[in-house]
Amino acid sequence: MARNSGKASKAKAPNATRRLRVGLGLMLTLLLVVGGKLFLVQGLDIGGMAEAALNNRLTPIVLPAERGSILDSSGTVLASSVIRYNVVVDQTVNTKTESFRRLETINGKDELVKVTRDQGISELAAVLGMDRGDLRDALTGTQRYYIVAKDLKPDVEDRVSKLQIPGIVTEGTSKRVYPNGSVAGGIVGFLHDGTTGQAGLEQTQDEILKGTPGKRVFEIGADGLRIPVGVDQLTPAVNGKDIKLTLNSDLQYFSQQAIQSQKDKLGAEWGVIVVSDIKTGNIIAMADTDAPDPNDPGKVAAEDRGVRAVTAAYEPGSVEKMITAAAVIQEGKSSPLDTFTIPPTYTLDGQTFSDAFEHGTEQRTLAGIVGYSMNTGTVMVGQRLSKQQRYDWLKKFGIGEAPDIGLPAESKGILTPADQWDGRQQYTVLFGQGVAQSTLQTVRAYQSIANDGVMLQPRLIDSYISPDGTEEKVPAKDPRQVVSKETAKQVRDILESAVTEGEIKEAAIDGYRVGAKTGTSESPCDDGKSGFCGYTASMVGMAPMDDPRFIVEVVLQRPKGSIYGITNGPVFRSVMSQTLRTFNVEPSTGQPVRLPQYAK
Repeated sequence: MARNSGKASKAKAPNATRRLRVGLGLMLTLLLVVGGKLFLVQGLDIGGMAEAALNNRLTPIVLPAERGSILDSSGTVLASSVIRYNVVVDQTVNTKTESFRRLETINGKDELVKVTRDQGISELAAVLGMDRGDLRDALTGTQRYYIVAKDLKPDVEDRVSKLQIPGIVTEGTSKRVYPNGSVAGGIVGFLHDGTTGQAGLEQTQDEILKGTPGKRVFEIGADGLRIPVGVDQLTPAVNGKDIKLTLNSDLQYFSQQAIQSQKDKLGAEWGVIVVSDIKTGNIIAMADTDAPDPNDPGKVAAEDRGVRAVTAAYEPGSVEKMITAAAVIQEGKSSPLDTFTIPPTYTLDGQTFSDAFEHGTEQRTLAGIVGYSMNTGTVMVGQRLSKQQRYDWLKKFGIGEAPDIGLPAESKGILTPADQWDGRQQYTVLFGQGVAQSTLQTVRAYQSIANDGVMLQPRLIDSYISPDGTEEKVPAKDPRQVVSKETAKQVRDILESAVTEGEIKEAAIDGYRVGAKTGTSESPCDDGKSGFCGYTASMVGMAPMDDPRFIVEVVLQRPKGSIYGITNGPVFRSVMSQTLRTFNVEPSTGQPVRLPQYAK
């Protein structure tokens, strides 16, 4: 029996060994499968599971870009932004956290340090300048979003972020300020909801001003706590560019005060003043009455929040006679001292024209026709131009063409094609009726005469300044020769004689030679019905005539009282004088031009 038992044991031994080997093989196979799977998942991560898990743990915070400033020509700030931050807490995370770890640098080494909730509250209270008990109450509760503090400066926000307190994040905000209030308020414009430009340059230059936001990304664990050694990526914001204007803010303020006083004195609906540099086309001042304060634009009516110098088109009246004079001189149809026999009224093609003053039959020069603003004489001389020539010359002087200086709703005016003019309009356009244009369009036309016949497009934006200080000049648009240098000089002599010998003596300034022209036109009612509801009164002039530097135009819409007693002369003199002083323009040395107004 004993021998049989031994044989059985020897028979079982190979079976046991075989089973052991099979089991080990299965275990090794399983290990290889599991290891391979782990390698695929964790090593190769073919399905992107690790990346997806990481992305789920990443929390981004937007870092706002600082909006660029708007500056005047000397760097005075008209609009600027300051970055501020709000401290926000997820109370459900902070309340449950008794302690947390944060990465600190100790003796030159980065170490994880355990921080209790009470310690974190004490540290945060010190940074925010809050009572510790009040801060604890703010951090405790069930709200997922609760604002703990507002309007923190960037250095304070940085100190808050470095505390790495669970549930605490900071949100960037931008606050726009306008330190000069209503000075150039309509030009500067304002923001909608504090972020997007809604009017003025804030609107048209929004993309340039706003910059590109940055981003900060950090890693949050499953418990909602920030992982101290986890991802912490910072993409800095790129601040917007500053915009430097051609405006002189002191002269802008002076002009706004001057036109506001005139508007209030005469009960007008609105008024405008434009000051332009003849040599560059730069707009030095562009003043509106009742200008908005961008800090609170709602305080003025909606119609007062724009820039009427470019948006309001109206019949210019007799200031257009300058264009007629320039056209006939350039075309060789007349000269300043050509004489015309002018009756009390003048009838042409069944249309009768009269003047604003009564007179008998007179012998006038072309200079005298312009100097005394005679409609009769203007039609008489203007009929020497064909209908198409009259239209073409208005176009050449920029009528029907928006100035395009970067402001919203710039008007191109109304210039009907010549073949659509009726029997009367074909002649009234010669003295500024039946055509409409903005104040800046008129200034542009006069600038070309002052600049030896070369028209420069008006400039409001001088340059863009990058955050690193690099300044990019905005080039002047292509100048164009409207009339010859000789024609421009003859027209300037006519305008100067209108002040020295004609009816515009009120434009004279002691020590300086001045050329000017007035304009009066009927203003149609706003309801669109036939008839007129007042007058538009304007004066435009240049100085000094021995070397013209500046143009000033003053416009008043529907002043009350008799139009014959209304004058913009004092306002013109005041603003032009202030402009000449501001830029230290030397007084005139040459003798003024005095072209005779009557034929000898």
